[in-house]
Amino acid sequence: MEIRNQTEFLLLGLTEDPALQPLIFSLFLSMYLVTILANLLIILAVSSDSHLHTPMYFFLCSLSLNDICFSTSTIPKMLLNIQTQDQSITYTGCLSQVCFVIIFVVLENFLLAVMAYDRYVAICHPLSYTTIMNLCLCVLLVLTSLSISTVDALFDTLMILRLSFCTDLEIPTFFCELPQLIKLACSDTHFDNILLYVETCIFGGLPLSGIIFSYIHIVSSISRIPTSEGKHKAFSTCGSHLSVVSLFYGTAFGVYISSAVTDSSWRTVVASVMYTVVPPMLNPFIYSLRNRDVKEALRKLISRLTSLL
Repeated sequence: MEIRNQTEFLLLGLTEDPALQPLIFSLFLSMYLVTILANLLIILAVSSDSHLHTPMYFFLCSLSLNDICFSTSTIPKMLLNIQTQDQSITYTGCLSQVCFVIIFVVLENFLLAVMAYDRYVAICHPLSYTTIMNLCLCVLLVLTSLSISTVDALFDTLMILRLSFCTDLEIPTFFCELPQLIKLACSDTHFDNILLYVETCIFGGLPLSGIIFSYIHIVSSISRIPTSEGKHKAFSTCGSHLSVVSLFYGTAFGVYISSAVTDSSWRTVVASVMYTVVPPMLNPFIYSLRNRDVKEALRKLISRLTSLL
């Protein structure tokens, strides 16, 4: 039996054990609140400190805002399902979730590439940095990244609309993923799988290639600095970004490797959690703990907020 639009999907979540549901609800609610609060603090700290009104921190604010939206597109629905003991999500709701997840995942890829380019210009062309990385270019880079992400998400959503689905509508994760929906389709998905791989190579591979290219030139420039102190100072500005890149792409590769080598629904769920929940929560801590300027701005912001209470 084929079904098109008049249906609901079931999000199986992390576990079907009722005894574990309260624990999972509390854990993910805590992680979500930490993600929102930490990223908001980064945005407020950068906005309130004029010394941080530079391209690097403009992109950091964009990344934090994207992480807030990324988490909000998946976790609240899972929390609602646990609270109401209802695993269903409507066809329209599932399509919307897929669309927003793709937007924020692809945008994260491009933002990390843009941040790598910013570090490349700062280290390899320091004298021209302020001229090259002007406000107009920074805004244009973010808006272009958002536009590409949105077009890709809309294209994938239209791709799902042409699929027919069977009566087995169980999704073994806590949110609607494009690969999982393609697996559930009754219609021929050969073309859809090819498109999925091509899109992954383009929207994942190209930004990653840009990051690698940037850091090859960065390492080359740093190696020509005569003093070890100068090398450490130059590379320290890249440490936080490298950590975030490693976390994001490490978990992303974990998802694809897991889905490719195993049919275990539990491993798929764990990989999805690592990819969608952990990076947005840890990114602000990585930047605040490894960056003296951000720590100082956060200290001033917290002190100011405390005095107002």
